Amino acid sequence: MKIFSKFNLGSIELQNRVVMAPLTRSRAENNIPNQLMSDYYGQRASAGLIITEGTAPSANGLGYARIPGIYNEAQIKGWKNVTNRIHEEGGKVFLQLMHTGRVSHADNMEEDSEVLAPSAIALNGEMYTDQNGLQPYPVPREMTREDIIQAQNEYVQAAKNAIKAGFDGVEVHAANGYLIDQFINTASNKRSDNYGGSIENRSRFALEVTQKVSAAIGSERTGIRVSPNGAFNDMEAFDDLEEAYKYLAHELSHLKLAYLHIVEMAALGGPDVPLSLKLMIREAFGGPVIRSGGLDKETAEAALNNNEAELVAFGRSLIANPDLVYRMENDLSLQDPDFDTFYTPGAKGYTDYPFAAVNVT
Repeated sequence: MKIFSKFNLGSIELQNRVVMAPLTRSRAENNIPNQLMSDYYGQRASAGLIITEGTAPSANGLGYARIPGIYNEAQIKGWKNVTNRIHEEGGKVFLQLMHTGRVSHADNMEEDSEVLAPSAIALNGEMYTDQNGLQPYPVPREMTREDIIQAQNEYVQAAKNAIKAGFDGVEVHAANGYLIDQFINTASNKRSDNYGGSIENRSRFALEVTQKVSAAIGSERTGIRVSPNGAFNDMEAFDDLEEAYKYLAHELSHLKLAYLHIVEMAALGGPDVPLSLKLMIREAFGGPVIRSGGLDKETAEAALNNNEAELVAFGRSLIANPDLVYRMENDLSLQDPDFDTFYTPGAKGYTDYPFAAVNVT
């Protein structure tokens, strides 16, 4: 099967076409990667490529409780332990850079940090905090031109830190209603300057961040994730959506990135992303594409064989089955994930899922 074949992602040889999707797990105490996280990722290194959970490029980018960062020396050292473990197990790994923007709360952030966004529009609903439980989302401060430049520089420094920590590359998170997606989407961007209004202006932040990151660490070490039709975190299906993503993909094509990662949330109750839209984005980008969202062995293999993608990502099935590749190769049954422990501290529901093969640890 094609899913088990090797693939050259630039100069990086992947042992198969299975990608571990980025999955927030909230195990980084004090926002520092730890030994438990090293064990977790090491267990899953048989996937051709691991993309880590969303990782804050700066203190302002911290959103959820206990998510990791990559902006100080302790975090770099912690991640180095993780990348060493993955490489020892024969895997490859990209770090996902996730600035959460307005999807945040002061209780989950460091002192002197700010909740920033393209426009001063609060997210509906509440965010969990360890200190005070559920809290309403605050109204973010609208970013100035200086804030925009600073945030872009933070992405660049975070990418450099990731390479220092031993990562094979980084993924710029421009999906799921976080900061970059907040610029793209009209629900959260009401600006009237060069970063709002037209498709070109709303895409500007995403393109500038990605260009600067790829210039700093190399385009072959830089990927990007997008979520067309995404409704997560109060995003909306805006009028010029198809044209916007075609434009964004075409402009990204000039950067010769490692990949474009297209995620869809239909399997989780979100709007469907038509195949025609995914193929249009793929054609405009012209480089390797990762498909993600609700795939199983059969649908992933079909996507590969139908030339819809080069790589296929799995999320919840890799949470519950650290040896997912082995299980799929041998047509073994899959374990179900424990939803109650997705974001809780500790090893339960994290590193304690059994392996099918007794000789795998």
